[in-house]
Amino acid sequence: MSSFRSIGKFRYRAPNSLPEVLKILETKERGAKVLAGGTDLILLMKQGLVCPSLVVDVKQVPELNRLEWSPKEGLRLGAAVPLSRLLAFNGLPKEFSILLQTCSLIGSTQIKNRGTIGGNICNAAPSADSAPPLLCLGTRAVVASSRGTRTMALDDFFLAPGKTALADDELLVEIDIPTPSVRSAGYYLRHTTREEMDIAVAGVASFLISGPQKGRLQSVRIALGAVAPKPLRAHGAEALLVGKTVTPALIARAAEQAVREVDPISDVRGSAEYRRELVRVLVRRTLKKACEELGIEV
Repeated sequence: MSSFRSIGKFRYRAPNSLPEVLKILETKERGAKVLAGGTDLILLMKQGLVCPSLVVDVKQVPELNRLEWSPKEGLRLGAAVPLSRLLAFNGLPKEFSILLQTCSLIGSTQIKNRGTIGGNICNAAPSADSAPPLLCLGTRAVVASSRGTRTMALDDFFLAPGKTALADDELLVEIDIPTPSVRSAGYYLRHTTREEMDIAVAGVASFLISGPQKGRLQSVRIALGAVAPKPLRAHGAEALLVGKTVTPALIARAAEQAVREVDPISDVRGSAEYRRELVRVLVRRTLKKACEELGIEV
């Protein structure tokens, strides 16, 4: 990790309306950065890895603070909603438990009071804890600019480490998650070098929807973090399980297929081979846990 240093001079603006933010971003000022919670941005600035000339604080923009759920619309989560506020939200049905379970793992209480899911995914770290569950839940990102609004699947949002599909003048406004089936269950597991408050060496989310026939799966989503240049779905492993009766042997096959779909690096936290083994283990464990919640014995 880079050593801390004094933060360089920058201008600070805190607009309280979405049109004002978009007007600022339209200028495409070189070096401008958006601040939602700041837990990633401030650290990067202290390390000298990012030196913005302008910081645009969007915490007071109403659209970015929306937190609503309805059976028809699903969960509408503003990009600046703190993790602690989402965790305290009592309106969500149990089918969203994988999201709340994951958010409870992210950082300390102080980080949860500042950090946002919007910032977590815009930072585009391959190890972002929120990314695998969000991919499993079929999340869509609502993006705005002075040219208009567009919506994209989160699968298309991540491009590379630190890079998203956002244009320079675009802002992530909202994260939309459809209400999962009542016959669904999911679980997220990660491995860290420390027990708490650490970056995932590997993370896996599995999300299942059971079919009308007992033991068979109607839909399967498996998403992986920290084992490729971006968070990704293990489509091959998913295909092995869809429409099948779940058995320990089938889960083991899916885990082996997931290993073939990753492209991990070796770094100070773990070798590429170690990460592959973690994928193998975590896919098995998350699938078994999700099956257990659905009442499927494996």
